[in-house]
Amino acid sequence: MKTAYQRLLASPRLQRLAALLYRFRWLWPLVSFGGGVISFFLVNRQQSLGAWLALALVASWLLVVLEAGWRWWYRHQGRSEMPRLLANFCAQLAHQETLFFCLPFFLITTVWFSGQALFTGLLVLCAVVSIVDPLYFNLAARRRWLYYAYHAICIFVVVLVIGPLLLGLTTGQSLVAGAVALALAALPTLFLLARRLGPARWLLVPLAAAALGAGSWGLRGWIPPATLWIDASALSPGFDSAARAPRGSMPLSVETLQQRGLYAFTAIHAPLGLNERIFHVWRHNGQEVDRIGLSIHGGRGQGYRAWSRKQQFGDNAAGRWQIDVITDSGQRLGVLRFRVAASGEPTQRADGSRHTTPGVGWLRGNEDIQE
Repeated sequence: MKTAYQRLLASPRLQRLAALLYRFRWLWPLVSFGGGVISFFLVNRQQSLGAWLALALVASWLLVVLEAGWRWWYRHQGRSEMPRLLANFCAQLAHQETLFFCLPFFLITTVWFSGQALFTGLLVLCAVVSIVDPLYFNLAARRRWLYYAYHAICIFVVVLVIGPLLLGLTTGQSLVAGAVALALAALPTLFLLARRLGPARWLLVPLAAAALGAGSWGLRGWIPPATLWIDASALSPGFDSAARAPRGSMPLSVETLQQRGLYAFTAIHAPLGLNERIFHVWRHNGQEVDRIGLSIHGGRGQGYRAWSRKQQFGDNAAGRWQIDVITDSGQRLGVLRFRVAASGEPTQRADGSRHTTPGVGWLRGNEDIQE
């Protein structure tokens, strides 16, 4: 006697629907990509809508995970009727939605001339795999341990994005939650890799999962702080408190810096309701010389405006300078570089000019200022 589930699978309507979805499978990557880009811009304009989009994405993930567990149980019992192609197709849709929803948040905040480029490049590769059927279905059918690892990466990424958007977590707290989720999601991969170890795998696999989660935290400097990016930045010798804007102009020489000091301005985009601690880390010839903490609050369209000021420049101030903007957890948002000329050398100028280069992840622009 057929079960209700077996009768459902035999339904001509369900079979026609499955055939229709498979026939137009080429359309879904385009829909996913367009939906991801549109959702990114909608998040900037209406925070609550972005939260609902993220919540829907999490719900789709939960559906995939429950379906995968159900399918494993019935296969284990030797009576599974689930069409593998349809199951993989549903998982592919969830992967596409996840990656293309999250990818814009990482592309805009990545500091490309750093290790962050490797992480974002991995996400781009995963997104490409999700839309190339031969690659994706070969991975799902023949490399199950790698397929589960792919699944774990997607879970890690979505936690990094929805933590600040939906729960108001800081990027550091989201990274901790993502590390825990990654460790749990990697368990199927680790069990498959350790299946020949016998009973010892029940001890080694949890240890390996914990090490993987700790490693993702240890490499946090290579992970862009999703949902935080710099809208604008500027260097200036002064500040107009009424206009909340940089003021004045001066050459970047040892003498002028000793006399007037220097302001570094940043406008940092953050989700509504997010309170984050960031730092301006001043470095001279690669060595840290100052670390100035700033508190930012999300929700402002042009970014929360913050600044730091360095007043003490010694006689050896000539050389390469950079100001790293990093989160409290050590993730870098961007960097502003300048060179201080020694006597007789050509000089750059700090003139308060706003610099905006969307999608590059380098410091750019001026605004809300704390000292």
